[in-house]
Amino acid sequence: MKILFLSPEVAPFAKVGGLGDVGSALPRQLAALDHDVRVFLPLYPRVEEKLEEVESVLPQLDFRLGPRSIRCAILRSRLPDSSCDLYLIQCPELYAWPEIYDRPDEHLRFAAFSWASLLAAKALDFAPDIVHVNDWTTGLTPLILRAQFGEDPHLGRARSVLTIHNLGHQGTFEAGVLPETGLGGSPELFHGNELQQGRVSYLLTGLLYAHAITTVSPTYAKEIQTPEQGHRLDTVLRARSDVLVGILNGIDEEEWDPSRDPHLPTPYDADRLDHKEASKAALLAGSGLLHDPRIPVIGMCSRLVYQKGIDLCMEVLPGLLARHRFQLVVLGQGEPKYERFFKELQQRFRGRVEFDPGFSERKAHLVEAGADMFLMPSRYEPCGLNQMYSLRYGTLPIVHATGGLADTVWDYDDEVAPGGTGFRFVSFDSTGLAWAIERALKVWGSGHGADRERWRQIQRNGMKLPFGWRHRVGRYVELYEKLLRAA
Repeated sequence: MKILFLSPEVAPFAKVGGLGDVGSALPRQLAALDHDVRVFLPLYPRVEEKLEEVESVLPQLDFRLGPRSIRCAILRSRLPDSSCDLYLIQCPELYAWPEIYDRPDEHLRFAAFSWASLLAAKALDFAPDIVHVNDWTTGLTPLILRAQFGEDPHLGRARSVLTIHNLGHQGTFEAGVLPETGLGGSPELFHGNELQQGRVSYLLTGLLYAHAITTVSPTYAKEIQTPEQGHRLDTVLRARSDVLVGILNGIDEEEWDPSRDPHLPTPYDADRLDHKEASKAALLAGSGLLHDPRIPVIGMCSRLVYQKGIDLCMEVLPGLLARHRFQLVVLGQGEPKYERFFKELQQRFRGRVEFDPGFSERKAHLVEAGADMFLMPSRYEPCGLNQMYSLRYGTLPIVHATGGLADTVWDYDDEVAPGGTGFRFVSFDSTGLAWAIERALKVWGSGHGADRERWRQIQRNGMKLPFGWRHRVGRYVELYEKLLRAA
């Protein structure tokens, strides 16, 4: 198949969150199956810094978006370790800024991204079977494809797929931006109620017109159809439930592999779990904490924001640290009130808590490998990657059973020899989180007495699970083929 793939983030060139990983990993896996994949990305300054080889394929591409005249050029490079071509939209007027998001002309930057990608494909004589777009930033693309290119010999037969990575980000603007979407002459194509209320939503527009909608885990696909987690779009999502499917994200099994991770002092795997202790010692030494194999370490590596359930941590962690013997290592940054909480927690429990508000790739890998448990109490989590890294590294996750966390972490069950891969709590409240952490600490304690093998078995249960992208890509291929058969 020929696949046109649009993403505002593509690792390692431009990455803010998990979307950047998907923007790189999924096209590479599709290309490995011999599909012709062309990835489009705006040329931000951070992208230019990382490019090694690049060539100009369209020196000039001009188009209008209402009153605005857009001039850009199209460059071509390659995704690392792949035959997949990466096309870069060079438009300094729109993209020559350090930030990927949160610019005052956000509506124009990403409307231009959709238009430039489609026009460039046409100019380069590329006729895609599938146009796969991601999140609100590319949400106008399905409508542009249908309304402006329906009869086009290059683009007219393409089927569109929109992936929701986080429904909370919708790209909603005042209705006055409509002319600069390039679709101002057809306001009737936009959601009528939104326009009447003076708004235009790029994500909502994409949900209305995409031939298929995917999201990043099966449970999240169900949750976003409820008023509680639908962010005002649940009615539309329920109406389109026949084309909505949840496909779990994968992880890079080469980067996240404890048997050959260059960031770890000693490699290990499910058959050499005793070697994991070296990573624990290295993590604690780098954190200024004393190493005692008998004391469990709980790790966190997270953006410190409302979505991640940090409020529950504020309610629960001080009391648990006062009552139980464990150490806590937190790597992350975010809202000032959450950073302040962890700084105060570190001062109150000196020698037992370390908070690092910076970020380094090595420290992130050491937290995953060196901790005994990984805390992820997210209020909601479309997919999540850290719990999958933790499982692969034999670090038992403690999670709120939501979204991708519910799909990847099975609760410990001592009745099944033992079964499960971690510890889950269902009720999103301080009681639920405290119960899950204390349960994990209890199993750790008994597992380091006469029954150490019980803890080892739970670790092995998670380490053998197939979380790589090569195990996920088939679901996308099946979806694409289904769309083409129905065309």
